[in-house]
Amino acid sequence: MHLPKIVVSLPKIKIKTYDIMANRSLNKAKVAKKDEFYTQYADIANELKHYRQHFAGKTVFCNCDDPYESNFFKFFALNFNAWGLKKLICTCYNGSPIVGNELDLFAPEGMAAEPGARERQAFKMELTELRDVNGDGAEDLQDVEILLRRNPPTLLKGNGDFRSPECIALLQEADIVVTNPPFSLFREYVAQLMQFNKKFLIIGPYNAITYKEVFPLIKENKMWLGYGFNGGNAYFRPASAENYAVGVFNEVTGLVKFRNCTWFTNLDHKKRHEKLDLYKKYTPEEYPKYYNFDAINVDKTADIPEDYNGIMGVPITFMDKFNPDQFEIIGVDTKEEAESLGVKPIGKEWCDIYFSQGGTGHMSPSMRNVVLLIDGKAKSTYKRIFIRKKQ
Repeated sequence: MHLPKIVVSLPKIKIKTYDIMANRSLNKAKVAKKDEFYTQYADIANELKHYRQHFAGKTVFCNCDDPYESNFFKFFALNFNAWGLKKLICTCYNGSPIVGNELDLFAPEGMAAEPGARERQAFKMELTELRDVNGDGAEDLQDVEILLRRNPPTLLKGNGDFRSPECIALLQEADIVVTNPPFSLFREYVAQLMQFNKKFLIIGPYNAITYKEVFPLIKENKMWLGYGFNGGNAYFRPASAENYAVGVFNEVTGLVKFRNCTWFTNLDHKKRHEKLDLYKKYTPEEYPKYYNFDAINVDKTADIPEDYNGIMGVPITFMDKFNPDQFEIIGVDTKEEAESLGVKPIGKEWCDIYFSQGGTGHMSPSMRNVVLLIDGKAKSTYKRIFIRKKQ
């Protein structure tokens, strides 16, 4: 297979700014299936640096990554020897909206040519060595380019979907999976990783913490959060400037901004064992109990009382600070778990009070999400995770 030169050619469009919340952005991506975004090299490097000890002698699989576009491939190719990798495998899906607008990972930053350089097809690329092929005294992307041209990609029989038999066979060969999978298929993607008992480091929507398919894995300590994006802001390059989930797009950077994204993994790291310093004291006034569940409400992770040993409801952002040596996860107030936890329906009386005081939103007597009734005032809460301190 002849390997043509891959080029940069981004569409020329006007700046568009949408002040719509990130979780709505991701939901639109899910509905439209337009959620192909490419991760910045700096974000990959900033996260991966915390896991280097896990990769020596391992086969890494990036199963949602065209190596000519993917910074995941670029990162592992450049660090192949330094990290002692055994093999790097990448597969791509042939339905990508990007055709002829690819980043050239093997040319200086900013080089461009006419679009339409090649046609997107599903293939796999394997790298088993990185050596100084051109004799310039360094092992770099120029050597990677030469090696890839000498060993061109292999076309796949199927479409490159991670669920296809070919990709599943490669998954079984791999030790660690690292990629940015389609958010619209996140549940299926995680389920497959668990089915084949794979180590992984992947990007996903933050709200996936509460998915009925994901939360039990977090509760059972089979999956947890990584370090996350700087300041909680994730910037991705969309597959097409006119084909991205509504967020904040900037023509100058060519990036879309999301806040509702994070890294998920089952590779151990230092951060998840850092003790959360607690300094506040429990008082019934500051930490009221829920109207329909025997637990206290804590609005901020930093406000968790140091002297309370019962069940506490905390925001899902607590998971950024979760230390399994310090806390136990009891559950979450989702429809699937609430009844088994003992969360009672909020009832007609609470709903009558809530709406008589001007409350808005969908609230019905049969719902089991935790709510408050303080001095006669009904108050709803955002999604809560229930935790307890370990003694």
